Amino acid sequence: MIPYPTTQGLDPAQFSLRDALDVAILIEEEARDRYDELAEQLAVHHTPEAAAFFRRMARIEERHRNQLLERRQTRFSGEASRVRREMIFDIEAPEYDEARAFMSVREALEVALRSEIKAHAWFSNALLSVQDPDVRGLFSELAAEELDHQRYVQAELQRHAGEPAGDPGPYGDEPAPQ
Repeated sequence: MIPYPTTQGLDPAQFSLRDALDVAILIEEEARDRYDELAEQLAVHHTPEAAAFFRRMARIEERHRNQLLERRQTRFSGEASRVRREMIFDIEAPEYDEARAFMSVREALEVALRSEIKAHAWFSNALLSVQDPDVRGLFSELAAEELDHQRYVQAELQRHAGEPAGDPGPYGDEPAPQ
């Protein structure tokens, strides 16, 4: 079994379809917000190409969140969520320390690929305990979408295969003795 980030107070085996949709929406929100944060960091650090890629990933996550939200509203309009954002952490979102000043687009793509792999692992592992057929269907669909996202990022990585790592150029500091 592939390890995946844990959730606090959530057991996928006990999810209703409403819970599963709520978790999926929060996963997309968290990833969107993290990509936005990384884009802002990189824009400040003179890395506009990598920042632009993270903004594109944030838009993809937002589009996916909106699709899930529409499904949730159609089926469970007016029903309160039992799931809160603080119950999930880093299921799909890139790690906070992934952004680097002077990051290349290739390095940003590698960050995104790790995040998509992590999300696929979470949904795949959750499927091992889910019995509800509607939740199984949703999580199977989401796991497949994460594979599609991986293929997209891998294709982009191929386009940037020869690109060197980010170069701090005149902004980098020389190592100093400690």
